[in-house]
Amino acid sequence: MRFSQDFAPPGRAGRLPGRGRAGTRGPLGVLTTALALALALTGCGGGTDAKAPATATEAGADRIEPLTTAPDPRLPVTVESADGAEVTITSTDRIVPLTGGLSEIVFTLGLGRQVVARDITATFEQAAELPVVTRAHDVSAESVLSLKPTVVLAETTTGPAEAIGQIRDAGIPLVVVAPAKQLSDVGRRIDTVAAALGVPDSGTELKSRTRSRIDAVQKSVPAPADGAGKPRVAFLYLRGSASVYLLGGRESGASSLLEAAGAVDAGKASGLKKDFTAITSEALAKAAPDAILVMSKGLESVGGVDGLVKIPGVAETPAGMDRRIVSIDDGVLLNYGPRTDRVLSELIAQLYPKDGADK
Repeated sequence: MRFSQDFAPPGRAGRLPGRGRAGTRGPLGVLTTALALALALTGCGGGTDAKAPATATEAGADRIEPLTTAPDPRLPVTVESADGAEVTITSTDRIVPLTGGLSEIVFTLGLGRQVVARDITATFEQAAELPVVTRAHDVSAESVLSLKPTVVLAETTTGPAEAIGQIRDAGIPLVVVAPAKQLSDVGRRIDTVAAALGVPDSGTELKSRTRSRIDAVQKSVPAPADGAGKPRVAFLYLRGSASVYLLGGRESGASSLLEAAGAVDAGKASGLKKDFTAITSEALAKAAPDAILVMSKGLESVGGVDGLVKIPGVAETPAGMDRRIVSIDDGVLLNYGPRTDRVLSELIAQLYPKDGADK
């Protein structure tokens, strides 16, 4: 999954090693690798459950809202890539973003018409018809080069390294962006992409718009009831057909999002320092979540809520007993980009139902 967006671990799942050229990996990178494994093992099948919660996609989060101000690229520009390379970009006529999060930023900056390809994790509507240049999250250098891009955007978790090297060796400007790990990365990533595409003013505008929207959503978090503490939420990464069941820890990428929603990351609070660890009854009992956060395709892959509570240990948690499940679309949950306010709004809406009823 990157966290996944298609089927397979989102990109960080399970702490499988990432294969990015820079040799680093963020939570999404590991899930993406896991997602690739799940894809290879099973394809995209999965059961559904009529009782499954609504997803962010159903709430309209799977469309991009570009800035109303038209971008005005000022080129050439030279920027420093996250892997240490200096890259000069002379044209943005044909852009290839190699992750869904980067695609989201490019489209929202108003440069969507220049995008000529997408990664499998770019699931939003405006990118749907673009050719996919990844196979189970591995970049196909041949597919990228066949589209004659003028600039390619990747992350440190993008791989395999050989493909990244092949694109660079062909003389294509390729900028590597540090992956998103937390809410505070939103502005940095917008600035980085905007600078690489020669539209820093648009980046400033988008960063301001995104920040103000996130701040507004955070104000909607209800105050805890008298005597009640913050809800403990466990982030589970699930790919049922591949038997991938993971509990998110401190580095899963979900902590800052949960904290912004007024919740406690149950995995992190229970002492899990890694990004993900295999789900066990003992680990879940220690985390003791009041609610469980999952990606929508992950929930589908285990047979919906009914299937989720059959995973060993889930039914014994407060969340499992109350069937209190929060489901957010894979393609947007951990992007930490221009749509994060919508993700946060959906998380808050599902975590604190207005009628006070549990899910």
